[in-house]
Amino acid sequence: MRLLVASSNPGKIREIRRLLKGGPWEILSLGDLAALWRCEELGGLPPAAGDEAEVEKIISGRYAKLHELMEETGATFEENAVIKARGAAGYTGILSLADDSGLEVDWLDGAPGVYSARYAGPEGDEQACNALLLERMRNAPAGSRSARYVAVIVLASPEIVLHTAYGICEGQIGFAPKGSGGFGYDPLFLLPASDLSMAELSMEDKNNISHRGKALAQTALFLADFPAD
Repeated sequence: MRLLVASSNPGKIREIRRLLKGGPWEILSLGDLAALWRCEELGGLPPAAGDEAEVEKIISGRYAKLHELMEETGATFEENAVIKARGAAGYTGILSLADDSGLEVDWLDGAPGVYSARYAGPEGDEQACNALLLERMRNAPAGSRSARYVAVIVLASPEIVLHTAYGICEGQIGFAPKGSGGFGYDPLFLLPASDLSMAELSMEDKNNISHRGKALAQTALFLADFPAD
């Protein structure tokens, strides 16, 4: 049975596939939909679709509609996760899993929060977001840099929300990036009772303690009892 992860973020996809491996689920990302739209599955393409340019135009239109239905207009992580899971499942007909997660920094009154991925603006990449965070934390002393990663994972069918899971990982914001693993704010996120950043952990160690790992562990238990036919 297929499970669509309503994300195009390669880091998230890797973590989710690793944590849910071994089950009966064929785990798809949004990027996998194009291949399904090219065949008879998911409605296929209309008979009028002829040359490759026309096919690409139709597929691009479908992605545009899907992203419109998944637009993160919520004020909380849970609201955004529900929007994405319901939008993806309703449009594709596939059981869908959506994660909304981010960083909450106490010195910044909870920012960047739901804007974590676009903290540096719609064109800003991870490096830009990290640089902006460090700039806004420049006057925060060592004892005032507490933060937490928060994740909410929602599982939805085309009709209803089936399951919601939550995960939190407490830490501190460092003064400079450390490590080359992970993604997002991981190089700046220092773990309690350790001088290690999240980006310095192995994938296995990260999944054991991370916000997303905790929420996915709960989701995996739910999926283990979910009928896969």
